[in-house]
Amino acid sequence: MRRVSAALLIGVIVFSIFVAGCIGGTTSTNSGSTSASSTQNNVQTTSSKPATITWVSTQLAPPEERAFVLNTLLPPFEKDTGIKVNYVPLSYTDLSTRLAAEEQSGKVTIDLIGDLHGGMDYYASKGWLMDLNSMPKLTGRTFIPAFMKYATINGKLVYIPWMSATYVMVVNKEAFKYLPQGLTEKDVIQGTDKWTYDALLAWAKNIYEKTGKKLLGFPAGPNGLFVRFLHGYLYPSFTGYEAKEFNSPQAIQMWNYLKNLWQYVNPASTTWDAMSDPLLTGQVWIAWDHTARIKNAIETKPDQFVVVPVPRGPKGRGFIVVLAGLAIPKNAPNPEAAWKLIDYLTKPSTQIEILKNVGFFPTVQEASNALPNGPLKILAQGVNTQESAPDALVVMIPNLGAKGGEFKNIYKEAFRRIVLQGEDPQKVLSELDPKLTQLFKDAGIPEP
Repeated sequence: MRRVSAALLIGVIVFSIFVAGCIGGTTSTNSGSTSASSTQNNVQTTSSKPATITWVSTQLAPPEERAFVLNTLLPPFEKDTGIKVNYVPLSYTDLSTRLAAEEQSGKVTIDLIGDLHGGMDYYASKGWLMDLNSMPKLTGRTFIPAFMKYATINGKLVYIPWMSATYVMVVNKEAFKYLPQGLTEKDVIQGTDKWTYDALLAWAKNIYEKTGKKLLGFPAGPNGLFVRFLHGYLYPSFTGYEAKEFNSPQAIQMWNYLKNLWQYVNPASTTWDAMSDPLLTGQVWIAWDHTARIKNAIETKPDQFVVVPVPRGPKGRGFIVVLAGLAIPKNAPNPEAAWKLIDYLTKPSTQIEILKNVGFFPTVQEASNALPNGPLKILAQGVNTQESAPDALVVMIPNLGAKGGEFKNIYKEAFRRIVLQGEDPQKVLSELDPKLTQLFKDAGIPEP
């Protein structure tokens, strides 16, 4: 874990990126721009004929987001440059499999990759990505320094920071009428030392006792992201790690806490995949979810909700930050055209459009500082407060490749057996811990 200095979190939504102990390479770069000293051997001379480039991405893949890419995001670029873009959304596993096959065969068809940091780290370790230090400068923007630091692996700039996101808590202002003794609205909004997981439990309990309703909610449905709360929020907050202390006394304490908290969680949580609708319908007053999945609630009723930092635990305020980047594969057929698309996608004006339409945050300071007052700024302010907390424990989703699903399933099984079915935490964790350890051994990376 790395404690995050507020100095690194510049602007209203500046994120400091995280490693959870497993990012390779920390060589820093000029945060203001990327630069080129010489053109790499596999950068081809631009042809007089407009190129058609293939952009493969694990991000912006859902139907609504894909429609934004095809109908709003790409047309201005294609019109201005004459470069056509073949946008191909793929799963993490499918992208990894395709890239491996192309690089190993020497017949690369992908010009540009959009993926999370973990994937980029893996591709870089295989030698599949260009070093972008040799490309022309990206002017008119200043990348957040922490993002540039982690985009540089073993001295090579292997990707350009593109989008970021995190998970936060949203509070219906009605809930503030039921705060437990010793906790104030200011404590919650500012994320003070008093805003703890014990305080969340007392708050949820007080709401239930005063209203008869369980108004705390999580996206614990089949396609919800509650598993990220387990490994990226509770575990680091209680144990200091995502996986390393999976079976520890601190982990037992954490699971017993969650069992107690779940008494006051809306039972429909196990059916919800996103929390925007439950917030808007009043089924919950306090919710945790991905920023993109609560954006609609904030936009629909900006005066009703406030975005707040997550609580802190015994080890600190653990949370995940998600960083997506843009990379060019080695031997890509059109690297110069791909670089033009990277230039376009990271312009401040483009970054703001991405935030407005799909809820992913900018990676350049100029866009972060230009947000107008309104729903997006409400969201951004809550994110900024969480990221700049002095007790922040920022972690990343570990890159386990095709084993990522198994990683999530271990935490889901622990939750199901311990919290929903009432099994003994020690028994469950003792059974699952060897499986978790083996996943990281097989991937050749330390447990974060």
